[in-house]
Amino acid sequence: MELPVMPPVKPMLAKAVKGVPHEDGWSFEPKWDGFRCLLFRDGDEVELTSRNTKPLTRYFPEVVVAAREQLPERCVLDGELFVAIGDRLEFEVLQERIHPAASRISRLAAETPAGYVAFDLLALGDDSLVDRPFSERRAAMEQVLAGLPGPCHLTRTTTDPAEAEQWFEQFEGAGLDGVIAKPLDAPYRENLRSMLKIKHERTADVVLAGYREHKTSTPEKPLLGSMLLGLYDGGKLQHVGVSASFTEKRRAELWQELQALVCPIEEHPWGEWTEFLVANPGRVPGTQSRWSQGKDLSFTPLRPERVLEVKYDAMEGRRFRHTAHFKRWRPDRDPESCGYEQLEQPVSYDLARILGIEGGGSR
Repeated sequence: MELPVMPPVKPMLAKAVKGVPHEDGWSFEPKWDGFRCLLFRDGDEVELTSRNTKPLTRYFPEVVVAAREQLPERCVLDGELFVAIGDRLEFEVLQERIHPAASRISRLAAETPAGYVAFDLLALGDDSLVDRPFSERRAAMEQVLAGLPGPCHLTRTTTDPAEAEQWFEQFEGAGLDGVIAKPLDAPYRENLRSMLKIKHERTADVVLAGYREHKTSTPEKPLLGSMLLGLYDGGKLQHVGVSASFTEKRRAELWQELQALVCPIEEHPWGEWTEFLVANPGRVPGTQSRWSQGKDLSFTPLRPERVLEVKYDAMEGRRFRHTAHFKRWRPDRDPESCGYEQLEQPVSYDLARILGIEGGGSR
């Protein structure tokens, strides 16, 4: 492989902001919920690399085939790998592809094939485009990638902030993660937060069900690492996620504060799960999966008597998609009143319309 931009390349990054900017000079696009991926093609040679430059090629053979069939013969693209089931992106299904067994990868490539959506162009033919403004890189992408039927796609964009705000509200129903804003006059700069990301932010009242100790905790100086959170469903307390961002001082205070709630696992709502050796679909705490081999996932059970308010961005199935952020205690709430019905449900939206296929169109 011999391209004007060669791996390893660390992708350009984004910093979080509260809302869509309304001043001139921005291009907006959907924020895809998948694996960030740099794609390098030189004839029949195709390489896929992750955000941290690790190879992804062997895990997505169907994307390699599609790149040879649909993309320019010599190009470097920045984009996202995704798996769609029906009208939604499914990140959990995508995660299953990172597996050491070639037979499993081949089976999943056929059963739940991945797609690739391109949102930046770093090189085309013999020309590097990284020093050109995004407006020129986007124009070049539209020339060479327009009309792709999939599994390779060109992301849609707009320069209208009102339309970007509409996307922010609508596209979550298809599993997307928010909106990205790119400065039209900016070059491509590796590993710099030159873009903006606008993500959904919500709150929920959840039940504190246990904790794990911090990796630096010692018997002389015990520290809380993460809180295990639950929500009631049909009278049963379900594991919904964790909250983990605390200062060292606060970790010590919380560990002391919660000792009065410690209870035997046999008396805990999650005691029935201790017999399992592998993770189940509910991702109960204290169980193992291939993502957690070698990690200590034991937890200290607490009587489910305290309620806290947390901030979260999105759900993945019946769990918080990312670590939730502690906001405050809610002594006024009854734990049994904290259920899934309080969670905001995004309006459904057809992923095909976002990708500009099946009657849609690229912008």
